[in-house]
Amino acid sequence: MPDAASSVGRPSGPRGAGPAFPDRVRALLDDLDAASGAAIDAAAALVLDSVEAGGIVHVAGAGHSLAMVCETFYRAGGLAAVRPIWDPRVVPLDGAVRSTRAEREAGAGRAVVEAAAPAPPDAAVVFSTSGRNPYPVEVAAECRSRGVPVVAVTSARAAGGAAARTATALADHADIVLDTCVPPGDVLHPAAAPRTAAASTILAAYAWSRVLAALDDLAAERGAEPPRWTSANVPGGDEVNAALLARYRHRVPELTGDE
Repeated sequence: MPDAASSVGRPSGPRGAGPAFPDRVRALLDDLDAASGAAIDAAAALVLDSVEAGGIVHVAGAGHSLAMVCETFYRAGGLAAVRPIWDPRVVPLDGAVRSTRAEREAGAGRAVVEAAAPAPPDAAVVFSTSGRNPYPVEVAAECRSRGVPVVAVTSARAAGGAAARTATALADHADIVLDTCVPPGDVLHPAAAPRTAAASTILAAYAWSRVLAALDDLAAERGAEPPRWTSANVPGGDEVNAALLARYRHRVPELTGDE
């Protein structure tokens, strides 16, 4: 008889407590696939069109959604034509309470877009699970006002259960919405009364990886070769990346710290 650790890796929660955490995450992944499969393909086409036309993909988020900004920027296998747009005040590592205040401050999101000055054929991707704070809403609205299409990675369920701090939500200002299906409050465990084990980063990272995979397939169909970073820890990676740094450093100052 196999022991518990070898039983296919699908643990059960306490009796009567509902599905275990891994099963709930898998269920949300399935929900995301069902809700956003077509939108993922559309987002891949939008981003590839932008990059092929010489554009930059401007990526934004606040608080813990900044984890997704890091996931999209200067990442092995990721697009080199990506620029993070962010306000240092929304980073929780140097003042957690301040970061919450900053993403609720009117004008902060608009200001970071004005500083980055995106313009066609650029594109924008904005991450916010609830999509109800001024910062991500303003980033998306300002990008669209400049003719820059927006992909929103957000959750309709979380938005519906969040405090409305703006008259509109992030999804209202997006050309394409990737619904991560994250529940209000983010947490999943225990199933009967969730209080821990947040899932938004897992779901958003999965959604973005699906976009990159769909983009790669579409690029292959077109005979295109998008600019992609290679891991610096594999042979030849530094050489590949040096060429991309030379190509994009003047358009993405965050690559080298140059202004």
